[in-house]
Amino acid sequence: MKKIITLLLLIVTLIACKNDPKPEKVEAQEEKSNKMPPPQDGGKGAEIMNTVIDSAGGNRYETATIEFKFRDAIYKSTRNCGMFELSRKKQDSSGNETLGTVNNIGFTYYKNGEEEILADTTANNYKNSINSVHYFVQLPFGLNDPAVRKELVAEDSIQGKAYYEIQVNFAQEGGGEDFEDTYMYWVNKNSYTVDYLAYSYHVNGGGMRFREAINPRTIEGIRFVDYKNFEPKTNTTPALQDLDDLFENNELELFSIIENKDIKVEVLERNCA
Repeated sequence: MKKIITLLLLIVTLIACKNDPKPEKVEAQEEKSNKMPPPQDGGKGAEIMNTVIDSAGGNRYETATIEFKFRDAIYKSTRNCGMFELSRKKQDSSGNETLGTVNNIGFTYYKNGEEEILADTTANNYKNSINSVHYFVQLPFGLNDPAVRKELVAEDSIQGKAYYEIQVNFAQEGGGEDFEDTYMYWVNKNSYTVDYLAYSYHVNGGGMRFREAINPRTIEGIRFVDYKNFEPKTNTTPALQDLDDLFENNELELFSIIENKDIKVEVLERNCA
């Protein structure tokens, strides 16, 4: 009799286990449903931007060491087939030499050669600032990252030249802390260079910028530019896509000139594939 009862209990348990999903499967299903779908990196926008990247340096970026001076600091990036280190060296207001580095592992800060541990907010600000400067200097490198969404939204002209107008957004996963920012790139139809770009941002109250590429030069097979940096006039909130029209009509204000000086490039000749 005890054997029969035990057998019945075993059968009931097996049926219950079969009908009730395991907790880990439920969690996996919830995680999958909440996860942002992968970015769409196909279509004409991606095709155009890949051509732009190839014409600006292509795979030479992947093994390049690039050093330059921007304002009062020396910046340096070293890449080797996915491994990277970005740095900024400068003197602070007290004459101390500071060095911040960002690499595959994280962020490190040094003062006068000694490592210092910064508060999380301060460290994050340093990291974002270093990333931002290197990002703009090395554009269009990085625009073929898996988190980048590229869409051809229009074909336009600026000062008599024909352009593809490509909007760039970022997936939340892998898109960095500023993934909500939106960029617009005007790609010259003949040269496949980015002659103008614009972006909207959300930090520090948000805003917009429109940049005109100036002083193009190629060093060791990699193209670099400086920028005239414009902003909309006070109390105006134009659409990002309309900033080129405002530029042509002299309705933007010059905010700054962005110059990258003393650029030095070394490229390690190797195939990362």
